[in-house]
Amino acid sequence: MLGGAGAAVAGGTLSLTLGAAPASAAPSGGPALPSVNQIPHRVRLVDYEITELAALLRAGRTSSVEITQAYLGRISKFNGPFEVYGDNGAYNAFVRVDTAGALAAARAADQRISNWRRHGGDLSPLCGIPMGIKDSVGIKGLNAQDGSAAFTGNKALQDATVVARLRAAGVVLLGNTICSAFSGSITGTFAGNAWSPSHVPGGSSQGSGVAPIARLAAACIGEETGGSIIMPSAANGASGIKPSLGTVSIAGLMPLSPGYDVLGPISRSARDSALILSTILGPDAVNDPQTLSAPLPFPAIPSSPRPGRTPLQGLTIGIPQTDWMNVGGTIKTGVSPQDTYGAEHLKAFNRLVGQLKSLGAQVKEFPGLDMTDPAQNPYFASADVLATVDGSPVSPSAAVVNANRYEVRFVAAVADFCASGIPTADAVATLTGQYGRRAPGEMAASFASADRFNGGIPASVRYEGEQRRRRLIANYTKSLEDAGVDFMLVLALGDVIGQRSGGAGFPVYRAYYQVPNALGWPMVSFPVGYTSGLPISAQFWGPRFAEPALVQSMVDYQAHFPEYHTAAPPDPVFGTLTPKIAPRALAPAVEDPTNDPILGEEAIRRALS
Repeated sequence: MLGGAGAAVAGGTLSLTLGAAPASAAPSGGPALPSVNQIPHRVRLVDYEITELAALLRAGRTSSVEITQAYLGRISKFNGPFEVYGDNGAYNAFVRVDTAGALAAARAADQRISNWRRHGGDLSPLCGIPMGIKDSVGIKGLNAQDGSAAFTGNKALQDATVVARLRAAGVVLLGNTICSAFSGSITGTFAGNAWSPSHVPGGSSQGSGVAPIARLAAACIGEETGGSIIMPSAANGASGIKPSLGTVSIAGLMPLSPGYDVLGPISRSARDSALILSTILGPDAVNDPQTLSAPLPFPAIPSSPRPGRTPLQGLTIGIPQTDWMNVGGTIKTGVSPQDTYGAEHLKAFNRLVGQLKSLGAQVKEFPGLDMTDPAQNPYFASADVLATVDGSPVSPSAAVVNANRYEVRFVAAVADFCASGIPTADAVATLTGQYGRRAPGEMAASFASADRFNGGIPASVRYEGEQRRRRLIANYTKSLEDAGVDFMLVLALGDVIGQRSGGAGFPVYRAYYQVPNALGWPMVSFPVGYTSGLPISAQFWGPRFAEPALVQSMVDYQAHFPEYHTAAPPDPVFGTLTPKIAPRALAPAVEDPTNDPILGEEAIRRALS
């Protein structure tokens, strides 16, 4: 159907001739879409960006069913077996797919678009677009297993708020993308990297980072507690947005650390992720009161580049010089981050700085905040013990994280699941070991001990932890204000990532990658080059609720330098990846670096010692 009469579509490959067409109408209050004659020719249907597909759908040049079938065809060919928490021999980006549900949703989307053509009205730009959802986020009727077969049988009784908003917009939900075990590891090994399946994909939202770039989905939803949207975006060369705390509801998420957890989009382009964020943000007063802290109405998320040759004129972008890197397990304090980058990463970084300057931005080095200094960082860097609860010391960050976990029944919910009779004895043992505390062979006692610790933190101690967190936020904010910096530029990964089997996942990475989550600040990631067949990605991040400025700058950059985000990996030939990684059906196997803020704090202390 795409391309008019006689257009051939097979296996996601198409022949497309775009003639003149009127500009696509924007839904009421929604973003303008490109006119059909402005859309560049792409060989495969799956290579079109969401904004382009939205315009083509409205013009009748393709259908949601056609797009969905193209993605399902590639999943069938390149994903490999489902329900395998390990190396399944292929990409393993999706842990489960709802083919019948996806095709039904695509047919319904086509009907909505047809009705819109005849009668007008509101129509989301995401209507008819196929997406994947992280395994820790509820899709009604599907399992939600948070990266482990130990949660087999944990079925979502209703859609998460984010999923409900996407479904209401007409998004085609393909299924669940695989994540690290219990959302714990930010290197990831279950999926294969989109550019080289023998390399790590980044985690914990690893499937959500792989699928859009490998052309298994138009976009995905990821979840981050400490690096789990940014790292898979960076490792796969995706355009991801980690929103501020409170921008997007997390209701329906299997939590890791409430007060840190956020949900956000991962796609191929900044403008696509912007459209998704615009759709899922907003208050959810009943289910997630954190969203009441966001501006109302939330400032518009831009999805179109600004005109002119210097759209970044007036912006000051800072490169923090105390944003220490972890190199081979040691934090390199006192050394400029750029001095730790691999040769090709440094070359790409310097090129990016020049590109940003050519777009009108002022880019400068500035001190930033030294996270190793307790005076500047009383939340993570302090060795203070605020209390001893049930025989264990409570650090400032533990006072916040564990009290928050108690408040949402973090451990009690897992204990209820274990007592339900659904999981096997092996699964119960795994979950007890992961979420319990002490007496690993005695489920009830182990969970009771964990609940006793989390719930035993005195209110005064939790208050002190929160006050220290606020002082950290104030100190970081002041470091930007003193230098006149609008937001920051960093590389989350400073050198070529490692092999999935037997290699160092991230040889060089930001030591304090969890800081944006502790601050509640937003961060975006986008590709800026390639080396050794793998992407090099950069990140912007800055003050809370600065999403519009970060996203606009990313959109502007990609409009002038599209060669990085439009690049596509070659289709892999599977069956040659050796050695295979044994499926981890039940084992927690949480690796360093971890997404968990408490474990991350311990890892940083080890790396500094």
